[in-house]
Order: sequence, then structure tokens, then C-alpha cells
Amino acid sequence: MATPLEHGVSKHMKSVSEIDRGQGPQHRPKGSPSRFEDLFAKHAARVPRAAAMLTLVAITGLAACSRQYTLAFVYAPSETTTTSGLINAYGVNNQSGALYLLPDSPIPSGGRKPTAIAVAPNRQALYVTNHDDSNVVEFTIGTDGKLYPQNTYNLSNYGSFPTALAVSADGKYLYVTYTYQNGYTAASPGPGGISIFPIANNALGTPIDFPIGRTPVAIAVSSKPLASGGNAVYVVSQDAAATNGVNSSLATGNSTTTLNLFAFAASATDGSLSLLPGETIVAGNAPSSGYATGIQPAGLLEDASGTHLYVTDFAGNNVIPYSIGANGVPSQLPQVSAPNPGTGPMGMVIDPTGKYLYVANYTSGTVSGYTFDNGIPVPSNVAASTEAGTGTTCVTIEPSEGIYLYASALLSNTITGEQIIPADGSLKPIINSPYSATTLPACAVAVSNYTR
Repeated sequence: MATPLEHGVSKHMKSVSEIDRGQGPQHRPKGSPSRFEDLFAKHAARVPRAAAMLTLVAITGLAACSRQYTLAFVYAPSETTTTSGLINAYGVNNQSGALYLLPDSPIPSGGRKPTAIAVAPNRQALYVTNHDDSNVVEFTIGTDGKLYPQNTYNLSNYGSFPTALAVSADGKYLYVTYTYQNGYTAASPGPGGISIFPIANNALGTPIDFPIGRTPVAIAVSSKPLASGGNAVYVVSQDAAATNGVNSSLATGNSTTTLNLFAFAASATDGSLSLLPGETIVAGNAPSSGYATGIQPAGLLEDASGTHLYVTDFAGNNVIPYSIGANGVPSQLPQVSAPNPGTGPMGMVIDPTGKYLYVANYTSGTVSGYTFDNGIPVPSNVAASTEAGTGTTCVTIEPSEGIYLYASALLSNTITGEQIIPADGSLKPIINSPYSATTLPACAVAVSNYTR
């Protein structure tokens, strides 16, 4: 038979867990007793004071421990079909990797059609680009994982329609690619650009602007410093006219290759960019030329060591590997691996061990797994094709344990969760996956719970 103390702890354990996970009351009038004080007062009337005190200690201890049950958070911006975009916010259960919606989720993204999202290295800030309003919105990540909007930064003085963003490894700069420089529009198209924002206490300062070729779609900042002290910055564009022609020696296995990979050296002083050798940025509505890519590059990823770079070719249906020189220049590696098992590859992620690469395939609605052979991706024998929802766009891995993978599906309005089996990189569905998201989740990013 349970003692009064055991009965009290058991009776209130569920409500304490729900409060900590955001399923119970969240806001109380100033000066009013907390939920724990309420529970203690009610219980104290029924059991001796000593037992009640022990109950309070047990309950508050459970609350402290239950914060640790949230391993990480996952954020997925949704384009929606309304005038304003939304951000889906989830907690990650540390025992199963299952997702649960945080209180108040989804929240407004601060503009129309959010398309890109990035987290600061300190894990306490998050930035979202809103394509149709040409802005960047800064959010603070609370200790509860909830997002709190802080500032909105307009790109209108420089260009329009942001497409991608990346934060430098030291957290000092935010790089944002946009579709059109001022003076160009969808009706009168032309080159795009990069806005380079300094970051101080998570807030953005006045940006430096830099021109780029037509239709930039992805950006990455190297974690490995160059000899100059700054970092390399890489951008891929989708300019079909930026081509070497047929049967080029730089082709990637396709009859035609484009020159849509651009590499820059970033200044250690202010983050400004300078072109690396072998590239040309052309002003006006004409093709610029970077390094060779496939037919239609879509995704861009550097490995943790800063020695290899990967580009997904959406139309060519493969992953193109590069080695990165000491000066930051990418050199394409020979394509000895088999083609991508899925179709329409876009976003990529490498697990924290550096052993496995996973690719989101938009057309086939799958995630493809790879291992590496001297930096060259080789399709996995055990995770070649995993269903991930219609229109799979992005993949992200929770970084603390490094074994939970999440993929956003734009057209099925879901986030799919898979557990990575470390021994071979195979994928196992997480309980209750897929998880619902608001209409048109464009991407997803995972961040560790910094209170753990």
C-alpha cells in the first residue's frame, strides 16, 4: 500500500511533467503562488508537515530533472498560404528523439514566405529570412526553447528576395544571399548579392554589400580559417547560362556543366569578401563564372574538418565532392561513386562523427544515406532510400547525441524523424513520426538545449 508521500508524488508527477513540457499553465499573475506552491499547499492540508516538505522536495526535483528530458529543439519555417509565414518549434525527447510542439507553436516568422533559417553558434539566437518581405528577423531562443522575436532587418537598401543565410563559426557575421540587386526585378532580372551583417550580442549591425552572379540559392561559411586569418565563404547559383559548353573537361558526368560555385575569402576584420582566383563577377544581366558544378546546383555543405565541400545537383541527380585547398579554392574530385539513389537532391547533413552523409531528395520524397571514401560520397548499402514525405527539402541532425535526424517535407506538411544507427548509418523510424507542421515547411534546423 502506498504511503501518503508516495501517493502525493505519484498523483502530481504527470502535472509537473506537463508544466515543464509546456502542456500546462505557463503564465501566472505577478506575485501569485507558483504551480508547485499550489500543489504543496493542497497536499500539506492532507499529510503531516514533514511528509509534505518531502513531497515538495520530490516535486521540485522532478521539475529540475524534467528540463533535462528535452535534448534539443527543432525549428521549421513554413511558407503557409496566408500573408504571413510561421515557425514550427518542437522539443526533442532525449530517450526516443520524438518531437512535441512547444507552447505557442507555431509563431509568426515576421514576414511572408520564410525560406531559410540559421542558428547562432552560442545556441541562443536564431535568424530567419522572409523572401517576399525581403527581411531578416532575429529571434532569441529561450531556456524553454520558445522563440522570442527581437529585431527585423530590411534588405531593401541593397536588394530583394533573400534565399539563404549562414552564420560564421565565431558568431561574428551573418551572410545573406538575395536574388536581385537594386534596379532588378523578376520582370527585369539581373544579378544578386550578399549582405554581410556584423553580429554583436546576437543583434545585427549595418551590413556590407557584395555583388554575386544571377540566382544565388545556397551559402556556407567555412569553419577552417585561411592563412589570411578569415574564413572562406561559398555560394552556389542557378544560372543556366554560366556554362563551359558541351563535353567540358570540367564536366561532372553530364553533357553540360555550369560555373555556378563561387568561393570568397572573408576578411577577419569586418567579414567583407574578396574573390578567390579563377572567378569573375559580371555586372548587369549577364552570366558570372565561378567553379564548375553540375546542371542545376541546389544544396551546399562543408564537412566539419573544412577539407571537403559538397554540392547537390538537382537536375543531374548526384552529389559533387570537392577538396578545399589551403587558400580556400575548391577542386572537384573524380566522380567514382554511384548516382544518387533518390531524385531531385537538395539539402544535406553530415552526422557529428563525420562518417555518414544524408541527402534530402525533393522529387522522390526520400532521404539517401552515404558513407565516404577519401571524401567522396558512396551510396549506403543500408540507408539508400528512406521515405521522408512529399517534397523533401532539408535534413538536420540533433547535435548533442548526434543520432536523431529530421527531414522537412514541403508538400506533405510534415517533419520526419529517423534514428541513426551508429554502427552502419542505417535509419530507424522514431516513434510517432512523421510529425505535423503548418503548411509548406521549407526547411528545418536542430539546436542543442543549451540549459543541459
